[in-house]
Amino acid sequence: MTLRMKYYHNHLLCLFVLSLGLLFGCNDTSEKPTEASNTSTHPSLILTSQGVKDIRANLGNIPIFDKTLAAAQKEIDAAIKTGFDVPVPKDYSGGYSHETHKRNYILMQKAGVLYQILDNEIYANFVKDMLFAYAKQYPTLPIHPKTRSYARGKLFWQCLNDSNWLVYASQAYDCIYEYLTVEERNTLETDLFRPFADHISKDNPQFFNRVHNHATWGNAAVGMIALAMGDDALLDRALNGVQVENFDANEKDNDGGYIRKNGQKIGFYANINEPFSPDGYFTEGPYYQRYASYPFLIFAQALQNKKPEHKVFEYKDSVLLKSVNALLNLSNAKGEFFLLNDAQKGMSYYNASLISAVNITYHFGGNNPELLSIAEKQGKVTLDDSGLSVALDIAAGKAKPFDKKSIELSDGANGDEGAVGILRSDDLEVVFKYTAHGLSHGHYDKLSFALFEDGEEVVQDYGMSRYVNVERKGGGNYLKENTTWAKQSISHNTLVQNETSHFKGKYDIGSQHHSESYIFNTDNYNVQVASAKEYNAYPGTKMHRTMVIIKDGDAKPYILDILKVESEQNHQYDLPFYYLGQLIHTSFEYKKPKTPSVLGAENGYQHLYKEATGISSGDNIKLNWLLNNKFYTYSAVTSKNDELIIARIGASDPEFNLRNEPALILRKKNTKNTVFASIIESHGTYDPVSELAINAYSNIKTIAVVYDTEEYTAVRFENKAGESHLFIISNINASEEAKHAIKINNKNYQWIGSYYFK
Repeated sequence: MTLRMKYYHNHLLCLFVLSLGLLFGCNDTSEKPTEASNTSTHPSLILTSQGVKDIRANLGNIPIFDKTLAAAQKEIDAAIKTGFDVPVPKDYSGGYSHETHKRNYILMQKAGVLYQILDNEIYANFVKDMLFAYAKQYPTLPIHPKTRSYARGKLFWQCLNDSNWLVYASQAYDCIYEYLTVEERNTLETDLFRPFADHISKDNPQFFNRVHNHATWGNAAVGMIALAMGDDALLDRALNGVQVENFDANEKDNDGGYIRKNGQKIGFYANINEPFSPDGYFTEGPYYQRYASYPFLIFAQALQNKKPEHKVFEYKDSVLLKSVNALLNLSNAKGEFFLLNDAQKGMSYYNASLISAVNITYHFGGNNPELLSIAEKQGKVTLDDSGLSVALDIAAGKAKPFDKKSIELSDGANGDEGAVGILRSDDLEVVFKYTAHGLSHGHYDKLSFALFEDGEEVVQDYGMSRYVNVERKGGGNYLKENTTWAKQSISHNTLVQNETSHFKGKYDIGSQHHSESYIFNTDNYNVQVASAKEYNAYPGTKMHRTMVIIKDGDAKPYILDILKVESEQNHQYDLPFYYLGQLIHTSFEYKKPKTPSVLGAENGYQHLYKEATGISSGDNIKLNWLLNNKFYTYSAVTSKNDELIIARIGASDPEFNLRNEPALILRKKNTKNTVFASIIESHGTYDPVSELAINAYSNIKTIAVVYDTEEYTAVRFENKAGESHLFIISNINASEEAKHAIKINNKNYQWIGSYYFK
């Protein structure tokens, strides 16, 4: 059975015939219940009482806020007219019950805000009626019938989504708190909110006590309802974790957090301290930082408003505020987040979580005017105190462009577990990953990279194998190909040894290690260098990769990629290159069979078709392709008898879960030590109207490794104009003060610093 309730009020017509401006003067002044008149101050979490006064005083003069408010009012008025449903939970993500409960908590939160800002009881009644429908249903609910999750909710198939619901419902409750009678509040807290919080925490400590974005949502949910209800004991549970048998229940550390027997902290503060580096990088990657940023920052905002003595925005040197700047820098020119670890293509800072994050960071983080330009692009603000701050200062003309520059963001709680380096030059962006594993959402791709131009992926990271909230694709959840393909090393632009993923593709091994940042130098805009090392992905094998983005005169920048491999034994090395677009030409001959074969049996190789193969003569090879009417060329150094594999994703995929995209794989067999060196160019355009191909050919004539020892590696390349360049990297001394002198082909080279380029 489902409960469908519709609400019609005699004065509802007013909401649809009066303009927003008239509504500001058409407030309902009827008396509130006597029982609700008490000394408590509500709203006090996200909206504050003073904030409501300030918002009302400025309505009509803050365009971006007024526009957001009008859109919210239109949405909620339509929902009130239609009525709501509280169905019996039964579906995975994307199913009716899942999506309906998800929509309900969003509607409640918005309606609560509208009640405060417009002072019209129709919105308070809508929230009240929906909450009481849930209070009637919740005590009757068993654990959700879908069994896939390690921590099943009641409204949803996993506690994570139950936590989403409570984070939003807490805000709605706070907004109508004083509209309710004492008896009504007692009913909601006894029948709904406290059991709900207990199920998330006490009943599921394996969910609540993790260091993971799931637990962050759980901590925030319990903490926010605790603040709304004024329950300090429940708040302590949110901040410091729930006590269960396998925890030292009475032992706290100096910061007040409970300690696991293995020494790991738990609770909200642990989830700030451990996943975030001092630079604000979130170890799971930007896709999940975007998802977690909402509970992190919304709960922090509530804490700051309700209990400022916690000084949450000062915790760990203000890392929550730093994290938003880091996350914005982890987006391309279109605002889409780079695909580090599990990530869906297209997720961007236009997501509602980032609207909230930008507003909160601006309001509590010193009013950085660059954030206002992001808010202007987003076109919306939050309907609260922080959104008002943003709207007022945009209206005052204070916005400045958010300047994305090359940046290195450290990983690890102490910033000593590798990093991600982003090199930017003109319209090109290189994303170079040399981080820690990234918790359960990590991929096995040390020293991998991706390339963007004008916000478009040119050399891709596959991302995750999942169609979020598309129920017909695995219930909207992760597909098995996320493990068999997307996480495997061969699906990334990085070295694969003996057709085996880094760390054998095992989380318990990979999570113990991280790559090491070696050089990150962007002092010279024309020659920007990021270099990192990985010694643990394959025991006995050392990998050292250097990415250089070079701006040479008026031509477009190009990327020099040097991957040095040293091993104790001979191996097969594969280096895949996942270009996007249409292959135009190759400089090497290949054979294409009538029927493509499958490249391998496991570790992701089973998902690659071998469409064509060639054998290198030992000369440079070139692959030229067209993407978005732009020409690109990959020029690479090869050795004689290297195998050249033209591959395509999609093998062993009976349900068509994978995208069928191309790759070129350079394969070296029976090799101990080697250097892969290549250049990637963006160099021309095609106009389909005039049908003209301009500068469609590569500008690189030759590229060669001219020197390679333990101490130094040198690569020389020449363009078609006859101009020659030499890049030398010091492999064991990255000091910017170190003096170097070597001889290459009877010519002496001397320099100071970690690299030489001329």
